[in-house]
Amino acid sequence: MSEFDLIIVGAGPAGMSAAATAAQGGLNVLLLDEQPQAGGQIYRNVGVNRSSRNWLGKDYASGRRFVDALDHANITTQFGATVWRLENGPRLVWSQNGVSTVSAAPHVLLAGGAQERPVPFPGWTLPGVMTAGSAQILMKTSGMLPKDAVLAGSGPLLYLIAAQMIDAGCPPKALVETQTTRMLFGAMLHLPRALFSAPTLVKGLSLIRKIQAAGVRRFKGAAQFEAQAEDNGAISFSFTHKGRRETLSTNLLLTHQGVIPSTHMSRSAGIAHVWNEAQVAFQPVAGVWGNTNVAGLHVAGESAGIGGAETAAASGELAALNILYQIGRISADARTQRAATARGALFRSRAIRPFLDAAYAPPPEILSPADETIVCRCEEVTASDIRQGISEGVSGHRQIKTSLRTGMGPCQGRMCDATVRGILSANTLQDPNMIPAPRARTPIKPVTLGELAAMAPKQKETA
Repeated sequence: MSEFDLIIVGAGPAGMSAAATAAQGGLNVLLLDEQPQAGGQIYRNVGVNRSSRNWLGKDYASGRRFVDALDHANITTQFGATVWRLENGPRLVWSQNGVSTVSAAPHVLLAGGAQERPVPFPGWTLPGVMTAGSAQILMKTSGMLPKDAVLAGSGPLLYLIAAQMIDAGCPPKALVETQTTRMLFGAMLHLPRALFSAPTLVKGLSLIRKIQAAGVRRFKGAAQFEAQAEDNGAISFSFTHKGRRETLSTNLLLTHQGVIPSTHMSRSAGIAHVWNEAQVAFQPVAGVWGNTNVAGLHVAGESAGIGGAETAAASGELAALNILYQIGRISADARTQRAATARGALFRSRAIRPFLDAAYAPPPEILSPADETIVCRCEEVTASDIRQGISEGVSGHRQIKTSLRTGMGPCQGRMCDATVRGILSANTLQDPNMIPAPRARTPIKPVTLGELAAMAPKQKETA
C-alpha cells in the first residue's frame, strides 16, 4: 500500500494550492519540485524574500500565503527533486542529490508549469542574450538586477519586468515590441469578455503608464531582429521599425514571446494532447477538474494551458477537490459546493486570455525564423538545415530528429520543438494541428548512468 494518497509534481501556484486543499481534506501528500524552495517561477523564492526586494511587487508577495499553507502535517515536501520517469500505476521515479527514488500513489497531479517560448533570430545564442524570464529568476533568487538592458519581444511579462526594473532603480534602456496596432484592433473583439478580468486590465495599464513616466523608449511593431557581438563585448541589436533599420548597443538583451505549457512529462505519460491555436502550442486534454485520459493522472496550472497565477491556483484547488471525491473523502455535492469560489476565480482569470493571446501573438518570423538562425542550440542545427531536409523529403518531428539530431541534446527538444513545428508548418503548408506532437521518452530529464546502475536489483552471491 502506498505511503501517499497523492503525489504532486511542481510547487508553483497550482501545486501548492492542490497540496493544501488535499491535505486539509485528510490526504497524505508528497510534493516534489526541482527548485530549492516552493513558489514556482511566478512566486520563486517568495518565502525567503519576505522582507526584501519590495520592487518585485504586491502580486509577487501575495504568493507567501501559498507557501505558508504547505506547513501541514499531511504534506511532505522534497525540493531539489527531479522527476525523470512516469509510469502506469501511477508510479514515478525522481532524483535528488544523485540518488533516484521510486514513489507510487493512487493519484498523481502534474503541475510542472510553463516554459518560455523560444525566441530564435540570428544572434540569439550570443553571450549576453537571454530570456526575460531567466533575468527575472536572477532578480528573485539572488537580487541581481539587469542594468541598461534592452527588452525585446511581446507580452505582459515584458511590462512587468520593466516596471520591476524601474522600481529597483535600473530602468531598461528600451522596449522593442513586436505587437502591432492591427493585432491590438483584432484583440478588441475579445475586450467585452476581458472586462470580467477588469482588475488585470487595470494592472496592465498601470505598468504601461509607469514605463512611459520613466521615459523608457518604446519601439512598437518592430521586426527582423538580429544581434551581433561588438568588439568591446557589447551586443549590437538591430531591428526594423516604421520602415527604418534601428540599432541599439547593450550589454544585456532580454527576449520574450510569451510562455507555453511544459508538456514533456504529460506526453511521456501518454496523456492526450490538443493544439491550442490561439496560444500556438500543444496542451494536455483535461476536464475542468484536471482529469485526463490516463487513470490516476491529473494536470493543473500552466502545464494544462496558459492562464496566469490565479488560473493556476484555482485549477490546482479544483483538481484536489476532484481527487478527494474520487478517493471517497467528500461527496459529489460537497465537491461542487466547495468548488464554487475556485470556479468563479477560474472564469474571471481566464476571461482576459483570448484578448492577450490575440494582442501579443508571436510573429511568423519567430515561429519560422530566417535561414541563418540556429534552431537547435544543443546540436547547432540551423533553420536552413531543417528547410533543406524538408525539401529532400523529410517530414514530421521524428524524421527531422532522426536525420538532423534536433531535440537530441541535453534540453531534449524544449528549446527547439516549437520552432521545428513552425518551420514544418510554414514550409509544408500543413495545419499545425495536423502535425503530431513529438514523442517524449524516459528519461524526461538527464540522469546519470550511476543512478540507473544503483537502482538495479542486487544479485545474491553464490558459493
